[in-house]
Amino acid sequence: MTPTATSASSLIVIPCLNEAAHIGALLEQLRPAAQRLGARIIVADGGSTDGTLGIVGEIAARDAQVVLLHNPQRIQSAAINLAVASHGDGAEYLIRIDAHGGYPDDYCDRLVEEALATGADSVVVSMLTSGTGAVQQAVAAAQNSKLGTGGSKHRHLSAGEWVDHGHHALMRISAFRAVGGYDETFSHNEDAELDYRLRQAGYRIWMSGRTQMVYYPRSSLKSLYFQYLGYGRGRARNVLKHRMVPKVRQMIPLLVFPVVLLAAFSFVHWLAAVPFLVWAAVCLGYGIATAIRQRNPGLTLVGVSAMVMHFGWSVGFWLQLLGGRSQRGVA
Repeated sequence: MTPTATSASSLIVIPCLNEAAHIGALLEQLRPAAQRLGARIIVADGGSTDGTLGIVGEIAARDAQVVLLHNPQRIQSAAINLAVASHGDGAEYLIRIDAHGGYPDDYCDRLVEEALATGADSVVVSMLTSGTGAVQQAVAAAQNSKLGTGGSKHRHLSAGEWVDHGHHALMRISAFRAVGGYDETFSHNEDAELDYRLRQAGYRIWMSGRTQMVYYPRSSLKSLYFQYLGYGRGRARNVLKHRMVPKVRQMIPLLVFPVVLLAAFSFVHWLAAVPFLVWAAVCLGYGIATAIRQRNPGLTLVGVSAMVMHFGWSVGFWLQLLGGRSQRGVA
């Protein structure tokens, strides 16, 4: 008889920091799935000051399946590790939920079913980006495009396939513990770093073809820049830690920071500005084409968003690679 989702116990973990606007509705959505799976929901809070603790505490007081866990290190990697260390005994699967994301009601069920059906040690999902308002919609369109993300597999819908990396959703706790969990010195890119160690240890990663999540991006270009600055630092730390060679789609954005620096010397010779102008023309042209194609003038900002993402990522990578300040901080 084929095993079902209810035959495997799970631990649902939500790293959280100042998510009062979303955490209550998210918990109410997850509680039925937790009951079906016999799972416990751990909200690992990194020191919220916006009312999140009160919301989670009230729900936990009337539902023993919901547990509030204080995460003194604040970052997501530490939150997951702490939750597994404190409550992972007896559970087979870890399910990671982002507090600021959107999920189908059967999300957890589908993850466990695919893990059982494929024998995967980790099930990752596609992450589709959606937004409201001009800036957030433009950022979402950029993050859903090859221009913005270089064609990352988990940024597009999958039919189900074995992969090297994806957006973390479910992991076998025995595999998670065997490789040492997340590296808590990473505040960004901790998922890719862990996936590398999983693959090196012989564990297999399956990208779901049956479910996905929706990510709500930053709503300002300033916050988008700092987000991608962190991503760039995280990727560089992965390269340094594991002596990895960046993929082609990652090496192209590496040129952006040097190109911008080169353009600063255009007063010496105008040719110094040509690479910058080519990059800007491609990005801005893509934004204009997207706006025309979708008949939405606000999407002209897609090109600007992509430039901010490229520049932040490139700056972060080079700063970390050249020995800049530690990446550790709040995710």
